[in-house]
Amino acid sequence: MEVQFAPELERQLNDLATQCGRGPAELVQEVMAGYLSEVGETREMLNSRYDDIESGRVKLIDGEEAFARLHANIEERRNRPD
Repeated sequence: MEVQFAPELERQLNDLATQCGRGPAELVQEVMAGYLSEVGETREMLNSRYDDIESGRVKLIDGEEAFARLHANIEERRNRPD
């Protein structure tokens, strides 16, 4: 597989590879492996949350209610004595 980068991105990649003492291709492979792992973990988490919602284990709240709770928590923390 070949990947084309914009000149500025390629320069940054080459600079970082030089700083790390590695080849650009090796660095790209390592970065992509980490990225794909994170995407997979995120996908699993989202699927799990969706399953929780579908099964009724998690109750959804209205956006306005969520903001009201957030603002109430912020105010409570601001008003706490140190």
